[in-house]
Amino acid sequence: MVPFAVAGIVGWAVAGLVLLVFFRGWLEDNGHTDWLWTCLAGFLLGFLGLAVMLRHDRNRRRRRGS
Repeated sequence: MVPFAVAGIVGWAVAGLVLLVFFRGWLEDNGHTDWLWTCLAGFLLGFLGLAVMLRHDRNRRRRRGS
């Protein structure tokens, strides 16, 4: 599950950077700057998901090892 969490983090980061670099003017002109905040929230919450997945994998390995 960890690769999915990492892919999500990377996906939100790329989306945010693309919007910031190439579409910032358009976002400001059309009142869509909240899209950048959405990307930031997805990026940061992805780390929470990554922590959950790491804990889950660690517990699964511990259960299977017993």
